Amino acid sequence: MDTVSRTKVIDLLKREDYGSRVNVKGWVRTRRGSKQVSFIALNDGSTINNVQVVVDLAKFEDELLKDITTGACLSVDGILTESVGSGQKVEVQAEKIEILGKCDNTYPLQKKGHSMEFLREVAHLRPRTNTFGAIFRIRHNMAMAIHTFFHEHGFFYFHTPLITASDCEGAGQMFQVTTLDLKNVKRNEDGSVDYSDDFFGKPASLTVSGQLEGELAATALGAIYTFGPTFRAENSNTPRHLAEFWMIEPEVAFYDINDDMDLAEEFIKYCVRWALEKCADDVKFLNDMFDKSLIERLEGVLKEKFVRLKYTDGVKILEDAVKAGHKFEFPVFWGMDLASEHERFLVEDHFKCPVIMTDYPKEIKAFYMKQNEDGKTVRAMDVLFPKIGEIIGGSEREADYDKLKQRIEELHIPMKDMWWYLDTRKFGTCPHSGFGLGFERLLLFVTGMSNIRDVIPFPRTPKNAEF
Repeated sequence: MDTVSRTKVIDLLKREDYGSRVNVKGWVRTRRGSKQVSFIALNDGSTINNVQVVVDLAKFEDELLKDITTGACLSVDGILTESVGSGQKVEVQAEKIEILGKCDNTYPLQKKGHSMEFLREVAHLRPRTNTFGAIFRIRHNMAMAIHTFFHEHGFFYFHTPLITASDCEGAGQMFQVTTLDLKNVKRNEDGSVDYSDDFFGKPASLTVSGQLEGELAATALGAIYTFGPTFRAENSNTPRHLAEFWMIEPEVAFYDINDDMDLAEEFIKYCVRWALEKCADDVKFLNDMFDKSLIERLEGVLKEKFVRLKYTDGVKILEDAVKAGHKFEFPVFWGMDLASEHERFLVEDHFKCPVIMTDYPKEIKAFYMKQNEDGKTVRAMDVLFPKIGEIIGGSEREADYDKLKQRIEELHIPMKDMWWYLDTRKFGTCPHSGFGLGFERLLLFVTGMSNIRDVIPFPRTPKNAEF
C-alpha cells in the first residue's frame, strides 16, 4: 500500500474527492460506538472541528483497539467518504491505524466539562481542549491582524528593550533584573546597595512599557509601533491583571489627540473585523459555549462611531446616575480615577456603544501627557469598551521642553534616567501622539472570556509562575 502524505483536518474537511486514500494524524477527542463499529473524533489543532474516523472493529486487533483512548495520538490511513451523519460533509473509513502515543486513564482531560480554575492547574495540557484551542488560534490571528494593520498603514515595527533603567509610568512597580548574589549583597557606606559588581553597574528592571523609546523612534521614522511583552510587579490578583502581558504601542509624529483617537478607533475595529471574518468557527464556538452575546457585541462595535466624551462630562453623567439612585461601589467625584464599574456604566448603560474619554485631570495621568490650557487637564484619551472598561490608553505627548522638564521635577523623577528622553524635545521637537493596547485585554473582548488568565498560555500572577 502506497504511503499517503498527511492532510491537516482543516483541509480534509473541505475536500470532496470521495474515494481518495488519505492520511490524518491527531489526538483522540472522543470514542463512541457499538460492538461492530467505533466512531473516533480526531483533532490536530488546525481547526475547532474534528474529523470523524469510522473504524470497523472486525478489521483491527483488540490489542490495538484498547489503546485508542481519549488523548491518544493516532495516525490513520483510510478512504475519504461522504458523511451520512450531521455536522460535516466528510469522514474517514479507517484502513490502517498506528498509535503514535498512548494515553492512560490518568489523563486529566477526560470527556467531561472542566472548570476554568481546574484547567489553569493543567495549563501545560489545556491547549488541547476545544476552548483553549479556539482561544490560542484567535490569539495568533489577532497578532497577525495587528502587524498587518500597521504594515498597511506605513508604520515600522520597532523593537524596544525589555531590560531598562527607566520607569515609564513612574509607578515604581517594576521587576528588578540583577546578577548580584542575593545571599551576600555588597553595600555602600550609607547602607544602600552597591551596584558596581552588578551586570549593568546600576539598577535595571524589566520594562513596563516601550513608549519612551518608541517616542524616540517616531521622531526619526515618523510612525512606529511596538508589540512585545511588558511586566508589572503589581500585587493585583484580579481577573483583569497579569504580571507579564503583551502590549501594542503605536507612536506617530505630527499626530494630535484627534488623530490619535481616529487611529485607535480604526485599529480596534480592524482587529474585531478580522476576528469575525478569519476566526468565524472559533468565535462561534466561544459564542455558543460561553457567551451567547459575543458575536452580537463584536458586530455592535463595528456599527457605531465611538462616542467622544470629555472626562468632566463623564463625571457629571455618573454623578447624575448616583442622584437618580444608581449604586456604585466606588465614590464619584471630579479628580477620581475611574473604576471599571464607572467606565462600563458609561459604555453599557448610558451610551450603549464604545466611548473615547478625553481631557483627564493631570494628577491621575502620566508625566509625559500634553497639558491643556486650563492648567488642570491633559490631552489623554482612553477607549472604553463593553464588559472590559479601558482597553486602550493614550495621549498627545508634551512636546515643550520646559513644560516636560517642570513636570518631571514636580514628580521627582530622577533626571539621570530622563536626559535622553528630554533630548527629543531639545533637538527638533515635534507634536506627536500614541497609545497602548494591552493585547490580553483585546483578547478578553474578542473571545468573551471573563478572566485574563485564560487568554495567555501561561499566566504570570502573584505567587504563580508555574510551567
